[in-house]
Amino acid sequence: MRLIFLGPPGAGKGTQAQRVSQRLGIPHISTGDILRQAVADQTPLGQKAKSYMDRGDLVPDDLILGLVRERLQQDDAQSGWILDGFPRNLSQAQFLDTLLAEIHQTCDRAVNFTVPDDEIVQRLVARGRQDDKEETIRHRLMVYRQATAPLIEFYEQQSRLLCVDGSQEMDAVTEYLSQGLAA
Repeated sequence: MRLIFLGPPGAGKGTQAQRVSQRLGIPHISTGDILRQAVADQTPLGQKAKSYMDRGDLVPDDLILGLVRERLQQDDAQSGWILDGFPRNLSQAQFLDTLLAEIHQTCDRAVNFTVPDDEIVQRLVARGRQDDKEETIRHRLMVYRQATAPLIEFYEQQSRLLCVDGSQEMDAVTEYLSQGLAA
């Protein structure tokens, strides 16, 4: 099973990705984790990414795409994976489709976690991180929706989209996901 988990920050993607990853025995691949690992391992791409990160700049798409390419070709990802935090926009989704064709893999489903904005704000403010102020969160949600709206439509047109109400209790979301993925 090869899955893409989409959803705004605080929607529960990471938690559900860990649960489904354990249940299916496939790796949970977070682009943030890939970046940190590549930097720690001092791979050529990791060293390039570090220079952007050290300046506080966003790591460019081409570097992220290279890291994803490397990760999906590792042995543990051959039987399946869950991508969390990638793709973030339509051009990344199109690149991913091309990459998967090149490495003879396909994406089975894109799972979109939906949660009302007010609930996301409550969840993230409760985390207590420095950058989790209500105004900042609402801005991040607006930016997220602008970038991912075309992405949701892209996977919907390919009949690969599964929408999940992420505002339900955690176990209910996991159960719904299990049933939806089995269908």
